[in-house]
Amino acid sequence: MTGAVRLQKVLADRGVASRRHAEEMIAAGRVKVDGAIVRELGTKVPPDARIHVDGALVAAAPAHRYVLLHKPAGIVSSARSERGRASVTDLVGADERLYPVGRLDADSEGLILLTNDGTWAERVLHPRYGHEREYDVRVSGPITDAAVARLERGVRLEEGVARAESVAVLAREADGGRLRMVLRTGWKRQIRRMCDAVGLSVIRLTRVRIGPLSLGRLAAGRWRDLTPSEVRALASATT
Repeated sequence: MTGAVRLQKVLADRGVASRRHAEEMIAAGRVKVDGAIVRELGTKVPPDARIHVDGALVAAAPAHRYVLLHKPAGIVSSARSERGRASVTDLVGADERLYPVGRLDADSEGLILLTNDGTWAERVLHPRYGHEREYDVRVSGPITDAAVARLERGVRLEEGVARAESVAVLAREADGGRLRMVLRTGWKRQIRRMCDAVGLSVIRLTRVRIGPLSLGRLAAGRWRDLTPSEVRALASATT
């Protein structure tokens, strides 16, 4: 079947549900393709297949969209509000069903991407594409040369050894200062846990860059659509 793709991807691209939820819907027999119930996961269908979910016709996939948002602290990085807290999608208020590419902790801020293009999102996040993530980190505690060296050499966390590609000291103060940290992994609360392991406590954490894309002067809470060249650059492997 030329051009066919997995049914769960088609459902996700059309904004029905995430791929995982779409798989659950398929397994439960809630999805019909051209009038026939499909239960087998991995079934491939044409992108323009006529699909019904719970008896309702699923509209064709919307055009892909790619958004850069400056997430303020206190906003959750999810596709919907959680426990009364606003989400990143609430800030954009798009007609399309957008979802965040990766996450930023609720108490962190800075650059986060949103899209409705699942394939593009996977390429941006996948380690083999090598995109750096750069953070401005305000900490309390002694910023010693030994602490900086450990962050670059690596500290052991539950997932394994976490190391920074580079750490630059932007400012040293009486009890703390600012660091510029570059990572290639995005484990949960990774920078906070790394800093804690070397005796530093994170006070403020701002992501300022992903790969070639920088936050720039975009104000907190504001967003913009990516340019076509930015979309292509983020989908390309680094050298």
